[in-house]
Amino acid sequence: MKTTKRLDNALTKLYVAFHENMLNPECCMHCAVGNICNNTDSWKHLSDAHGSLQLNYVGLVHEKLGRKFYGYSPLELLNIEAEFLKGCGYTLPLNYRNSKPKNPTSKDTLLKGLSAATAYLCKLDNVQNVMDYSSLFITEKPNTISKQLARV
Repeated sequence: MKTTKRLDNALTKLYVAFHENMLNPECCMHCAVGNICNNTDSWKHLSDAHGSLQLNYVGLVHEKLGRKFYGYSPLELLNIEAEFLKGCGYTLPLNYRNSKPKNPTSKDTLLKGLSAATAYLCKLDNVQNVMDYSSLFITEKPNTISKQLARV
């Protein structure tokens, strides 16, 4: 499967963060976008709330100027983070009033968030979802297995 350079970079960073336990949805430096942005929190200045899809003044200026951060526009970064947080089970934006998962750093929670973020990243680049494994179970001749089972 052919992917883009920015998608490869983002997925590699997320994969490493997941396996090295450096992924934390509640930390701007260790969340999905924080990891994509080399564990910096500079991206958080693009909106007024973690998980918000609303660009603030700084974010709007960067967006209108066509700036990219690690290959992604400010609005794309906010959407990536929102997908990750929703996948983890958060109600957005992040704050003390909205619901959140019981164990935000459990591997199950993080995997759900990464799956959602990965699907969105692939959609941005018009690439088939790299985490969609359903095609592995499709056979060229589905009737062959049925006929073999019928003989038994």
